[in-house]
Amino acid sequence: DALSVAQGRSAVSRVCLYTSSRRVALHNAGHAFGATTRRTMTLHLGVTPWQLNAPSAASIGEQAAYAEAQGYESFWLPENHFGEGALPDPLMLLASAATTTTTIKLATTSYLLTLRNPLQAAEQVAVLDQLSGGRVLLGVGRGYAPEMLRAFHVPVAEKRRIFAWTLGLMKDAWAGAAISLDGEAENAVKVYPLPVQRPHPPIWVAAFGPKALAQAGRLGLPYLSSPMESMATLAANYAKHQQASVEEGVAPAATIPLMRTVFVSNDAAEVAALKDRLGQEVDNTRLEAGETVDDWTLIGDPTYVKDGIQRYQETLGMTHLVATRLRLPGLAESNLRASVGLLAETLA
Repeated sequence: DALSVAQGRSAVSRVCLYTSSRRVALHNAGHAFGATTRRTMTLHLGVTPWQLNAPSAASIGEQAAYAEAQGYESFWLPENHFGEGALPDPLMLLASAATTTTTIKLATTSYLLTLRNPLQAAEQVAVLDQLSGGRVLLGVGRGYAPEMLRAFHVPVAEKRRIFAWTLGLMKDAWAGAAISLDGEAENAVKVYPLPVQRPHPPIWVAAFGPKALAQAGRLGLPYLSSPMESMATLAANYAKHQQASVEEGVAPAATIPLMRTVFVSNDAAEVAALKDRLGQEVDNTRLEAGETVDDWTLIGDPTYVKDGIQRYQETLGMTHLVATRLRLPGLAESNLRASVGLLAETLA
């Protein structure tokens, strides 16, 4: 079965069991991950662009090069469609970053498999991996907006099945197998080129709901969370994700990535004004009663941000931080760029 996942070792006993209590999940997550992260405290640092108005190859390439020079290890682009400022083809934009960088990973937060032919998607990812010398990090998703899925003639109720089918065929193609979309042997073809990274680039799954979390867990793949959720919600979600791996009999993913809205500044007035604007202008429907801007962002001076990152590491076992949602209201590009540099300096 192209969609089957190799059976892994039994899950270790420290995996948190999901309960309906978000507080218990948060407490358990701290015990499950804290001992390990306190010993190592290593962190892969990634970033999304902070300037995306009318994106150009020059702008994307320059921002990726700046991030690499500051010590960031991955540069991320989302995928979205039809709205003003849409980014419908992140791989094409990342190709421009491949020409200006040499080491930084080129990553997608949500390459939407439900919208794509598996053969063509496998080819396109492999081409970018070849162009970049093996630097693709592929975050994949299903798409959540019903109107977008309907526009592409994707049945909303079938999106998880289509996602799994597409991903399974892509992985088979990257392994060198001859595949066909209809299952007929006479129509089977092999994909060229193959990715530089073998058997394929790292795959993470963007997931925001319980069914998507469970699917990512059953596949044994890392789960890329929403940047809008609080630590308590994330703890419960990571517990559900790992429990799905346990029930499937696969090893839970060792990679625990987190996307957070991050802004670092030594200007206390600027920090206070930004938090106030976000509280008033951003309608974050993922928060629970009593949760505030501080529950889903890392905005403050270097000490505040560094302490917050350490809490995520100790509580959730975070291995990768992607600083995202950087196009914050009321801030000049120079301030945003300065924050990107200061975050890297803070964690150096």
